[in-house]
Amino acid sequence: MILLALLALVGVMLLLPVRASADGGAPNLAYVAGTSHGISAIDIQQQKVTTTLSVPGDPHAILLSLDGRFLYVTQPALNRFSIIAARNGQTICSASVPGQPTLLTFDPGTNVVYVAGNGAASVSGFDATSCALKHTIKTSGPVFGLAVAVVGTGNNGGTGNQLWVADSTSIAYYDSSGKKMGGFPVAGGAGYLVIPAGPFVYATTHNGGVIAIDLNTLKPSAPLITGGPYGTMDYDAVTGEILIPDQGHNQIDVLAPLVSGAPVPHEPERVIPLGVKPESIAITSDGQLGFVALSGGNVAMLDLPGRQLVNTILVGGNPHFIITGLYPPIVGTTPQQASTWNTIASVLAYVIIVILILVPILLFRRFNRKGKVDKKGD
Repeated sequence: MILLALLALVGVMLLLPVRASADGGAPNLAYVAGTSHGISAIDIQQQKVTTTLSVPGDPHAILLSLDGRFLYVTQPALNRFSIIAARNGQTICSASVPGQPTLLTFDPGTNVVYVAGNGAASVSGFDATSCALKHTIKTSGPVFGLAVAVVGTGNNGGTGNQLWVADSTSIAYYDSSGKKMGGFPVAGGAGYLVIPAGPFVYATTHNGGVIAIDLNTLKPSAPLITGGPYGTMDYDAVTGEILIPDQGHNQIDVLAPLVSGAPVPHEPERVIPLGVKPESIAITSDGQLGFVALSGGNVAMLDLPGRQLVNTILVGGNPHFIITGLYPPIVGTTPQQASTWNTIASVLAYVIIVILILVPILLFRRFNRKGKVDKKGD
């Protein structure tokens, strides 16, 4: 019985999908772009850099594949986007992108990575396994923010997820085919975007503010906070709070989550002093830890529930962006190898399920036959 239980557990684990976000979240590693080596990985448990990946082109934005196997990287100095193996830095594929790309976002519904930069009025969408170009979206100006709203169907008249794009004067949103669905002007121009679970999109502005856009009404709010500039934001999936690198005050501004139709609370809800200019922040999916890429070559590790600084970790260089995520899988560093191992795992899972079905039947028939023999003997 113990063996059967173990087999059942293995079968369930093999069939369950890996749950992770392309922009990170799992509390295993923190990847930092723009370090002395290009990209460095901090082991969260050990609180130190354990892996460095030599990536040229001054890497800026980075994302992870859903299984933690691949890193998506912008290389603005080379006008390039690349997919690299998170375990060893091997380049899987690359593609040219105009405008010194520094922005990335991922649509899990279509498996497309969108890439853009401040030097071109366009967004390029690439296949997340092959770097094949899927879409080219013309925008009304240079791009300063990208995010995907996972909205399903029927929201705002569209089907599937939406790509939100901030340019020098406005914010526009597009369907999964690249067709423009709508947009609106933003006073001062919009910058970085973040879309947490819920009905709001948050955007920094070039005149030093942060606004929110209700996905139901598509109306931007008055500035929630001012006094920026601000770095790339993240949100706490547990509390719903938005955490924003406040470069004007060397701190993290923590915004309380908004409720559609309710009065806007006083913002920020609280601040986390740092004393050094923050560039980017990443929050683990359990809401326990925050990691802040700091100007000058360090990363601050924050205990969010305890509201305190835990450690400062040297990474060198000039960090631009940070995400947290899974350890990369032990096997399969290319899409082909990953596909092979996934096939093997699926076959093994189905074999185990067949065994779990057949073994009880065979045991039942055996015991039933033995019982009949015993009765005849009596």
